[in-house]
Amino acid sequence: MTSTLQPTGATELEKRPGRWLALSVLVLAVLLVAVDATVLGLATPYISEDLNPSGTQLLWIGDVYSFVIAGLLVSMGSLGDRIGRKRVLLLGATAFGAISVLNAYATTPELMILARALLGVAGATLMPATLALIRNLFHDPRERSLAVGIWGATASAGTAVGPIAGGFLLEHFWWGSVFLINLPVMAVLVLVGIRTLPESRNPHPGPWDLAGVLLSLVGMIGVVYAVKEAATHGFTWPTLAAGLLGAAALYGFVHRQLTVPVPLLDMRLFRRRGFSGAVLADLLTVLGMSGLVFFLSQYLQLVQGRRPFEAGLAELPAAVGAVVAGLLAGRAARRFSVRTVVSGGLAAVGLALAALTTLGVSTGYPVLGAALLVVGVGAGFSFTVTADVILSSVPKEQAGAASAVSETAYELGAALGIALLGSIVTGVYRDFTGPAGTPAAARESLGAAADAAAKLPPHTAQQMLDAARESFVHGLHLASGAGAVVLLTAALAAWFLLKGQKLESAG
Repeated sequence: MTSTLQPTGATELEKRPGRWLALSVLVLAVLLVAVDATVLGLATPYISEDLNPSGTQLLWIGDVYSFVIAGLLVSMGSLGDRIGRKRVLLLGATAFGAISVLNAYATTPELMILARALLGVAGATLMPATLALIRNLFHDPRERSLAVGIWGATASAGTAVGPIAGGFLLEHFWWGSVFLINLPVMAVLVLVGIRTLPESRNPHPGPWDLAGVLLSLVGMIGVVYAVKEAATHGFTWPTLAAGLLGAAALYGFVHRQLTVPVPLLDMRLFRRRGFSGAVLADLLTVLGMSGLVFFLSQYLQLVQGRRPFEAGLAELPAAVGAVVAGLLAGRAARRFSVRTVVSGGLAAVGLALAALTTLGVSTGYPVLGAALLVVGVGAGFSFTVTADVILSSVPKEQAGAASAVSETAYELGAALGIALLGSIVTGVYRDFTGPAGTPAAARESLGAAADAAAKLPPHTAQQMLDAARESFVHGLHLASGAGAVVLLTAALAAWFLLKGQKLESAG
């Protein structure tokens, strides 16, 4: 293979031999992250029963991964630009597999939260490296659009494989087994990647800004933690202090990046309307969807009584829609326009979320399945095109840092969505009116209520579960409605910010 450590003046349309085989290795990394994210939601009821976390601990288990990864993505993307994206990817994949074992064998809520945080450190190396390597592997814009579409489709396929494989494992083994499925994927990725992936880096990287890394991490975690705690418990002095510390750190990070000779992230990228619009669209989209995604598996299992494998199959339409849309997105954006495809996709997701406000305890599957299919199609179109816009907006040498901005928006949106929309569900749920004898533990989560019901007289248990399920569904209605407002707002913003934006064409 031709080395990617070549002058930037080399022909942009040079087609690297073996690039599609290399892409197949990159998408394994995407599969690794996507499967892990989806199986957690499916395993949550079992984790609740076994580890008995409080409602706040359960939210931390769900979103601490996103907190850490959001704080480190830019730093890890920039590190890959400096020391080599292949090296960072393979080291991160190895660590991801090893830490998955710690997740599988966690014995307390605190250890589970720590394991998820460490997994975030490893996960921060994977996504920026994959997109940056695609930018350097595929110089032809149309080929790159297809490669990004395959990358996105694989992530969507992972969201289908995760629940189905996870559901099968949960029915036959203990909940920790869902994390061990990362190991064979990691092994294949590392062994094959060593031989097939080319190394690429910025030929003039400059030193790695460790002070910037610390400011980014403290800033992201401080701000997101403050939002989460304020949404759950209201404003307190510790929450306010964490928010102010995070905001000050982020201000310091931006100021430092504008003044150091070789920044972790070139802040001038945000002057480009297309780049900023794509990043904002990603952040708002994930924010609006993540609360639904996190609680959907609990709805299917604990409200409607589906078995884990059946619940996994029930979520399949979203993944199918996203895979198909991702493969067609580049062609659609060139035929119509970037803003039409992105805004249309976001509006479709918003309307589907609005439809989910009609869900009840006994709603038939066709309504849910149709809504999930629309969510998948809309998200597949939007995410694929915005990723292509972000990649094509920057020089190859900055591909890692730019990809990290895209992924940071995604992870930050996920953390904020789970914190804000998840807190809506949790807050409404805790206020349910149960019969006399309802234990306090039942108000922590629906999983805890199901566990507590086993220790109550049958009549009291059924009354408590009915009240708990109705309250949970009401919270889900409010979260879906809030998500719909966010998505429709994102569609409107994308329509204006992406005006005139076009994908590159060969020649």
